[in-house]
Amino acid sequence: MSTTKQATRAPRGGARRSGRSGRVLWGVSHGLVWLYALALVLPLYYLVISSFKKTTDIFDSPLTPPVDPVWHYFEDAIRYARLDLALVNSALVTAAALALTLLLALPASFALARSRGRLSALLERIFAMGFLVPTFAALVPTFLMAAYTGLFHTRTFVILLLPAGALPLSVVLLTQFMRTVPPELEESARVDGATTWTVLWRVFVPLSMPGIATVLLLNFLNFWNEYLYSLVIIGPDTSQRTIQVALPTLQANQATEYGVLMAGTAVTLIPVYIVYIVLQRRMEQALISGAVKM
Repeated sequence: MSTTKQATRAPRGGARRSGRSGRVLWGVSHGLVWLYALALVLPLYYLVISSFKKTTDIFDSPLTPPVDPVWHYFEDAIRYARLDLALVNSALVTAAALALTLLLALPASFALARSRGRLSALLERIFAMGFLVPTFAALVPTFLMAAYTGLFHTRTFVILLLPAGALPLSVVLLTQFMRTVPPELEESARVDGATTWTVLWRVFVPLSMPGIATVLLLNFLNFWNEYLYSLVIIGPDTSQRTIQVALPTLQANQATEYGVLMAGTAVTLIPVYIVYIVLQRRMEQALISGAVKM
């Protein structure tokens, strides 16, 4: 009888210990999540409140909300650096480069996803090798190419250049998403008389929208924040320079007004936040679908 009681008590003790360890793990994991969220929010909070504070207040009380907000710093930043023109130029370059990237990546990914054999595997590896090329390594050849084609100091060359660096990631990601499309759907479309382009745009593209949204978001961040090639190729021309090239002009060798600089930086983040809100759900669907397939 005593042996039976000891046997029945042992699982209860083990269950209690596992329950305590589970609660501890839950508390630690949630604590780490909140710390990570704080680490992300704190710089944004500092940037926003500094946009309404004088330089002396920024350094004297960096995390304190502004007591006497200065509201004209945003207007000053836009006027001094012509951020209005720079925003339009960045939006034009980014939108055109994204459209060109998808126009090239979607057919390439479709072909690789449908192909089977050594040649398709080799082509996919060639695209993946694009990750090995550092951005600055192609600066001199790119400069010479821009000068040779007569597109130096133009936005057109940057629009044509940015997709070249984005294609490896875009093709690799979209190929994996398109491989998850059931082949029966393509066969049904073929029976109904659909052409190859119809199958791509009517079958594969709608089913790959989470992957497309992921590619758009990642490339948007890269294109919008691109600085090196925009500075070298476009140059300091006010009518053509992008937002990342215009923003450093708010700095002065002496007596930089950091409130104006912070306000200008906040202006550059607004489009990024808007695009993230629009594509957030699709991005989450891509992550969830990828986790389920794994």
